[in-house]
Amino acid sequence: MSDHANPHLSQPARNRHRPAFSLPALGLARALRALRGSVRWLDQRPAFALLALVALGTPAALAFKGNDGGNQEMRFFRIATGSAGGVYFPLGGKLASVISSPPGSLACERGGRCGVAGLVAVAHQTKGSTENAALIDSGAMESGLVQADIAFAATHGERSFAGRPLSNLRAIASLFPEAIHVAVRADSTIYDIKGLRGRRVAIGPLGSGTHDDSLLVLAAYGLGSTDLDMRPVRVDDAIGDMRAGTLDAVFFLGGFPAAAMRQLAEATPIRLLPLAGPAADALIRDKPFFKQAVIPGTIYKGVLDTVTLAVDALWLVNADVPEDLVHGVTRALWHESAQALLASGGQVGRKLSLERALDGLIVPLHPGAVRYYRERGIIGD
Repeated sequence: MSDHANPHLSQPARNRHRPAFSLPALGLARALRALRGSVRWLDQRPAFALLALVALGTPAALAFKGNDGGNQEMRFFRIATGSAGGVYFPLGGKLASVISSPPGSLACERGGRCGVAGLVAVAHQTKGSTENAALIDSGAMESGLVQADIAFAATHGERSFAGRPLSNLRAIASLFPEAIHVAVRADSTIYDIKGLRGRRVAIGPLGSGTHDDSLLVLAAYGLGSTDLDMRPVRVDDAIGDMRAGTLDAVFFLGGFPAAAMRQLAEATPIRLLPLAGPAADALIRDKPFFKQAVIPGTIYKGVLDTVTLAVDALWLVNADVPEDLVHGVTRALWHESAQALLASGGQVGRKLSLERALDGLIVPLHPGAVRYYRERGIIGD
């Protein structure tokens, strides 16, 4: 992929980095309990209490004694992810682990962590991509995981960001493809998207990537709100309705295998509708974030290989995060020691690769990431 136009130019964030949590009225014990359900972090349990300092508004850099007896600055780096049941939150925990190296950690060359020296990264639960983009842009989170289509809408002032484009989003890397799943019961008479006319279809909650992309897909096939019964429900509720026979189809956008789709396929025989042909080709031409993908038939019970559309999951960062820090985070992400840990998170983690790190980037790279990829010869000077 060619270099982005002026990737080194970062506009100042409208707000300084502020804590993702504000719990001044809570005691430390209560803060810890509140945090436990909202973060994934390092393996060292003693470090957990330090996360409460971030939640309580403590400055993001503290001094501690290193292994050599000297002071080492500890910095915190937040990663906005998604819900606990989705793909983003567990992956965010793995990313936090590979880029972290708290003061006192064994050095990388001695078999220790190969993250950023003094860094403690924390994965936070959120509502997902749309919220993450806003949190990163404002500086409420240093970084986060965002679908490419949501990043495009955010930077162009479209969809949920209509009239208020975000200017402080920069990219660290493209991580993995997220596919559009359109599931129907195996005994259904629906065989393509046009067959959804007059049917009861779950299109995802308002503001979600699933909701926005399902509308784009339906429109591409000539279907609008008056042509079918569109239901803006969460995938968990849609699964129950499919099993009960009160829903005919469900849209879902996510990395595959998706736990929700696997759960549905185990409970009720399903098929996935293909997204291919002239309508899909037109979407790919008109929307730069879409690309074609194949959902393998081996990952969902009874489901055959299915051609569909996908967007990339991007790791974005606030434009005002220091260049050296983002350079270190990018280097730690692609360090060979990180790959085994990321792969242990399942098939999604195994899809991360340096070779596709620039795929689907529709926002500029952060200067720190640019420096790393130039060092590796992936982009030119």
